[in-house]
Order: sequence, then structure tokens, then C-alpha cells
Amino acid sequence: MSEFTIITDSSADLPKSVACDMGVTIIPLEVNIDGIGCKYNDEIDIKEFYAWLRDKKGAKTSAINFDRFTDVFEGFVKEGKDVIYIGFSSGLSATFMAAKNAAEELSEKYPDRKIIAVDSLCASLGQGLLVKHAVDKKNAGASIEEVAQFVEENRLNLCHWFTVEDLFFLKRGGRVSAATAVMGTVLQIKPVMHVDDAGKLINVEKARGRAASINSLFAKMKETAIDPEKQTIYISHGDCYDDAKKLADMITAEFGITDILISEVGPVIGAHSGPGTLALFFLGSKR
Repeated sequence: MSEFTIITDSSADLPKSVACDMGVTIIPLEVNIDGIGCKYNDEIDIKEFYAWLRDKKGAKTSAINFDRFTDVFEGFVKEGKDVIYIGFSSGLSATFMAAKNAAEELSEKYPDRKIIAVDSLCASLGQGLLVKHAVDKKNAGASIEEVAQFVEENRLNLCHWFTVEDLFFLKRGGRVSAATAVMGTVLQIKPVMHVDDAGKLINVEKARGRAASINSLFAKMKETAIDPEKQTIYISHGDCYDDAKKLADMITAEFGITDILISEVGPVIGAHSGPGTLALFFLGSKR
């Protein structure tokens, strides 16, 4: 069985140390911040980034292009390795399509190598958690084809539940209307959202206040989690660690889970969701 490497992109929000331990290569997306300019995701200080957003500076993200994917994939192929890329949801970005095109072209150029691109239909640490499970399969001896099949068969069981603190950023991205944002701010309405089966972020319900929105995320896990006491849980936050820790403590108290990773929502996702974003990821019976 040929050696293969697992690649993802920075929208997965995996901490560098975690990705390094997994042996996963991360390709960074670019973020263009008003007054700062364009930087790769991994060049941005996360605390400064959220401070910029709180000052209402704009931030736009750019998909990884075909040439960048070709360079990275081909580098591993020339080392004699096969490649599987597990990418940012096609429902949220054009990144995956560029990767798919690069993989197909390189497969023609190197017919003896396997170069596979799989749409995670996930984002943030949901994508990161799916990558983690793919790495576990690889380490257990699965072939590259078996890992790809595993990802495709299990991606719709990777549950994503989000809430945000400030509706301004969803309004700016066109997720909510200006009137909804103003009214929601006045009434302290917090949307509870998830990534659906098409890999798109959709609103599911509204909670009155921050505590209620955190409780709603927890309730979603209680409703659908598969053998939660045996799971690894990922929680990401937009510079609101205390809220993330509160949610983690609720999960630990309920299920006895101790394998919980808490990490920041990176600039790629944070540019659209803003400071105060809180997200919970786990394997469930359905999204």
C-alpha cells in the first residue's frame, strides 16, 4: 500500500500543534482586512484580528486557487506519496472546486499516483474533527480509498451548531437583514444555526439571550449525539473562551466526556461570524 498524506485547509481551524501531531498539512486561505491588507490566515494574530473586527473593520476571504493546490499536491506526488485533500464545504466556498480540478489534472499527469479531493461539506472545527477521524482511520491501517470512503459516508453525521453574539457580521454577509439585525440586537435575540446536508449555513431557531443560546447548543447535542461518552468533542469560539469553557463543562457534567478540544474560530470563518461566535461539533444521528 502506497504512503499517502492527508491535506486540509485553514478553514478547518485546527491549531498548528494539533495538525502537526496528526501529520496533516494545512493550506492557508487569504484574508483581506481593511487598513491591513491581504494576509494568509496563518499570518494573522487571532487576538488582533478580533480586535479589528470589534472596531468594525471589514474582512474578506479568498478561496485557494487552482495553481496553489497544484503546487502543494504536486510537491507530495514528486516525493512518491499519494494525496487526499479533505476540503472546505463546497456550499460555503469555491475552494473545493479548485482543489478538485487540480486533483483531476494531476491525476492525468501522474497516472501511477492517487490524488483524491473530498468535499467535507463541513466548516471550522467540524471540518477539523472530520479530518481527525480520517487520520484515525489512516493510523488504523486504512488505505487512501478507504479513508475517502469513510469521509464521504460519515460527513453528514458531523454535526455543526453555532451561535453568535453580534448580528452585525451576519448582516454584513447577507445572512440576516438590517431590520432583523437591529431588532435582534435590541431584544437580545441570538440565532442558533447549523451546517445542513448541502454544507450551507442556515438559521434554525432563535434564542433570547446568550445563556439561552448556549443551552440550545447543548440541547442539540443531547438530542442527536451518538454514544457521546465515547466521542471526541470540538468547540470553537470567536474570542469568547469563557463561554466555550462553560459549554465544555456542561458536556463533561452530563456525559463524563474529557476529550474536548477548545480552540479559536480562525480568521476565515471569523470574518463572517464575528467576535462572540460559539460552535459545537460532534458525531450525531443526523445534522
